[in-house]
Amino acid sequence: MNTTQKAPWHLWVIGGVTLLFNAVGGYSYTMTRTGQLASLGMTADQIAYFDSYPVWANTFWALGVWGAIAGSLLLLFRSKWAVPALCISVVGLIGTSVYQHILTETPESLQSWPLVIAIWATTLFLLWYAFAMRKADVLR
Repeated sequence: MNTTQKAPWHLWVIGGVTLLFNAVGGYSYTMTRTGQLASLGMTADQIAYFDSYPVWANTFWALGVWGAIAGSLLLLFRSKWAVPALCISVVGLIGTSVYQHILTETPESLQSWPLVIAIWATTLFLLWYAFAMRKADVLR
């Protein structure tokens, strides 16, 4: 017997909005890793900063970005796997933040505390929301 609850309207809104938000991160990551930052108007110093990321920092960045995108998609598919995907995203965000804000000096032109706060708030909210939807038997 299937006891999964009907998806509330806000699942579609939250899933859709966070997918769009996280897709911007995916676009940024892809443009960085494919060497397309100059086409986005970044300066040589900004490009050099991203090119200097060690492999481990790039790995955390990838986990954060793609985990968040997967989490939003899985939420829209009403999959319980949204929670582990978002946990991976949080781990990636922690690793990336440690590198950017503690272990290296981020160029001032790339520092945007409102963006950092928005990324953290969105990611933690989405993880909490996915946990809540799983607990409410909305995710299967």
